Amino acid sequence: MIVFQLICDNGHDFEGWFQSGEAFEQQSAAGEIECPHCASRHVTKGIMSPNVATKGAITTSSEREDKQQVFRTKMMEMATAMREQVEKTCDNVGSDFPEEARRIHYGEAPERGIYGEASADETAELLDEGIDVMPLPGKPKKEAN
Repeated sequence: MIVFQLICDNGHDFEGWFQSGEAFEQQSAAGEIECPHCASRHVTKGIMSPNVATKGAITTSSEREDKQQVFRTKMMEMATAMREQVEKTCDNVGSDFPEEARRIHYGEAPERGIYGEASADETAELLDEGIDVMPLPGKPKKEAN
């Protein structure tokens, strides 16, 4: 993995992780890289300082695995927190999600946060219509019986 400092045409800077420099170039050319601040797809590499490992900074395989496990754990905690926040503050519209998202997008229903279920095809159709949706990370809470 390689980390690039990226900047969009609106001046927002952020990091991006890629398999290689070539992967960045391919994703950039395809318009697949999006600014997390403004959703601009006009993203370029920013100025970066070199990351040179010193003798004291070299880590063992075990240390790298430990760091990777800490990173994975932190990411899962963040995903769970995100799901909990959505479930606490948004309306669960269940299988009506695609239709309700359209109604909100086209001004036929009040603007509000919603979540629910949608198939991959339904999600692709919503995105094609310009309706921003994304999968909700983490495990759903169990419904009360």
